[in-house]
Amino acid sequence: IKAIEMASDLSLAHDGSNLSINFLPNAVYEPRACIRTTLETAMRVSFPLRCIIFEFTEVEPLDTNHLLNILRSYRAMGFKTAIDDFGAGYAGLALLSRFQPDLVKLDMELIRDIDQSAVKRSIVKGILKILDDLGVRAICEGIETFAEFEVLRDIGIDLMQGFLFARPSLAHIAAPFWPDRTELARTQA
Repeated sequence: IKAIEMASDLSLAHDGSNLSINFLPNAVYEPRACIRTTLETAMRVSFPLRCIIFEFTEVEPLDTNHLLNILRSYRAMGFKTAIDDFGAGYAGLALLSRFQPDLVKLDMELIRDIDQSAVKRSIVKGILKILDDLGVRAICEGIETFAEFEVLRDIGIDLMQGFLFARPSLAHIAAPFWPDRTELARTQA
């Protein structure tokens, strides 16, 4: 409730931004009943459902059929869906073969020091090819260095998050830093 209210107060939906809400699938007993408060809050503060992304974290063993029911229900209600920490949990490619979310957030462990690891670059490129074939957008999380940013940008990632761009903040939107090649050259000189 608080996240949706704050996002509305900050006019996130007006500038094309989305609000991501994480959930643990095993905490959702019945999707429509559990989402009622979210729907009521979004309507009360006029926050568009299309700007809400439900991210599930695959940190615990999953009942895949239960998860698919949740994801399909949320999508039918107009929400976007995302797999968070992809590559670090239980669902991975098997789940992706049964449901294609709007977004997949690649786990920061795959991203950390990608500029120094040919193996990580190869794995990320392979995942990106699969996601592209499926029509799923990728987000890389945990970017902390210019070198990681450059590698990811060069392999075609356009959605990134991490401390390099902005620190988490509460009740205001941090001004993001998005380096371009000129900026990178100046900072590395």
